[in-house]
Amino acid sequence: MQKQNKHKIIVAVTGASGSIYAKVLLDKLVKLSDQIAEVGVIMSDNAKDVWRHELGNSDYEKIPFKIYSKSDFYAPFASGSAKYNSMIICPCSMGTMARIASGISNDLTTRAADVILKERRKLILINRDTPLSLIHINNMKTITEAGGIICPASPSFYSNPADFEALAATVVDRAIDLCGLEQDSYRWGEK
Repeated sequence: MQKQNKHKIIVAVTGASGSIYAKVLLDKLVKLSDQIAEVGVIMSDNAKDVWRHELGNSDYEKIPFKIYSKSDFYAPFASGSAKYNSMIICPCSMGTMARIASGISNDLTTRAADVILKERRKLILINRDTPLSLIHINNMKTITEAGGIICPASPSFYSNPADFEALAATVVDRAIDLCGLEQDSYRWGEK
């Protein structure tokens, strides 16, 4: 019998608008727990403020995964030896993206992203800002060239999403697929 390797995932939530994406991502990871060994969560103070403003609640306090302080450089994923497979930054602020592109590891989110890139693992940034400046585009290019994946929070509509969570899931499902997790989700051309 072959042992199934379970995923170790880092989720960072920044203060960019789009808390619905983080909520849907965390909810889906709970449902996929049979494929996951560990999820470590980092949430900035701004992320908590934006969540309360946009979603009208403090449900981030109920996240069933370990939440690490943004300054906790003793978190396991602050080192490549912890062997986390993937990191999703959702939503990813342009400031966070700029620090990652510049190699500035001034908090746990940017340090973990640096580790994921140097270890050649999957870094997925779900950015929501629009329009984009040339600085944003160049930072995206730099991260892509370093092996990161830019997964803009541009929802699709061909699945006829019934509500905001289903709409957000059209983006989140892509990020989950990119991590290599198996899930039931809408697939173009499939019944």
